[in-house]
Amino acid sequence: MKSHRNTLVAAAATTALAAGLLLTQTGAGNAAPARVDSAPSDIKTVSSGWSIPWGLSWLPDGSALITERDSFKVYKLTQSGTRTQVGSVPNVVTTDGEGGLMGIAVSPNWNTDHAVYLMHTASDGNRIARMTYDGSSLGGYKAIVTGIKKNKYHNGGRLKFGPDGYLYATTGEAQTPDLAQDKNSLNGKILRMTTDGKPAPGNPFGTLVYSYGHRNPQGITWDPQGRLWEAELGNSKYDELNLIEAGKNYGWPVCEGECSTSGMTGPKRQWPTGDASPSGVTYADGAMYMAALRGERLWRIPVDGTSAGTPKAYYTSSYGRLRTVETVPGKNTLWLSTTNADNNGGEPDGADKVFEVGLK
Repeated sequence: MKSHRNTLVAAAATTALAAGLLLTQTGAGNAAPARVDSAPSDIKTVSSGWSIPWGLSWLPDGSALITERDSFKVYKLTQSGTRTQVGSVPNVVTTDGEGGLMGIAVSPNWNTDHAVYLMHTASDGNRIARMTYDGSSLGGYKAIVTGIKKNKYHNGGRLKFGPDGYLYATTGEAQTPDLAQDKNSLNGKILRMTTDGKPAPGNPFGTLVYSYGHRNPQGITWDPQGRLWEAELGNSKYDELNLIEAGKNYGWPVCEGECSTSGMTGPKRQWPTGDASPSGVTYADGAMYMAALRGERLWRIPVDGTSAGTPKAYYTSSYGRLRTVETVPGKNTLWLSTTNADNNGGEPDGADKVFEVGLK
């Protein structure tokens, strides 16, 4: 029996590696405890006084690095709530809309390479850069991907390392819908790359492009089986939760929500845009947690294999626009941040918060 089980495990691992999906690595992706079907039980403020905190990535010591979109600053926030600025990112510009300093991803090998990856808007477009964080300050800027078109809105911006050790990025179609269907464009895509910004082995088109047909994807996460899930802002009808597979076309601008067009893939769940307009997404205990901006709520969507169950909303209109949600490593809790100081929130600088959500 043990031999048979080992054979099955080896076969499964080989299949996953061939798909470029599953090579579990400490500190990569969203490690989560075994499924227990918990739900939000309590919420408390970890830190206040923020102005549009956008990206969040965990350091090995359990603290997080957090970007502020419009100030171009990066902070370290401990789980006890101590906030320290560790640097500012050069070459960042705003779009007076949704661009600026967006995603951040700590290298899964940070203890040896001290690398931090950032996605931001620059004068010539959106780009991905690598910097070094020595434990006290951020420096050594190097652009590794350029040529991603920018616009006032629809810049995407999320960065995360997958369980395969490669870096994934979401890009919006820069308010030019046809770019989403253009496989030669980096816009309206999910990108997958090496730490030098080169196409990752196994990418479906031999380029950085992993999937296409996206409008403004901002949330990506992985379930414990290594499947990639994505939250996407729709136009005027439907927002989406998609299960992403290499090389697939997710429909925009032909489809918004359910898609019956041949060769295109529809979402696992969809919402009216007023109920969601999602940004971050994370996996915990058998469910996806999706932060909603316009919808001002945290959605819990149970998942079973490749199926997504009935969503349930929490904190509706209680804390305003919810931007980022991440599972706290090794704990049954989430961190959840607001961006009420952005243009749509209309609150003053310093109005945003980072919360801790307990799951029971």
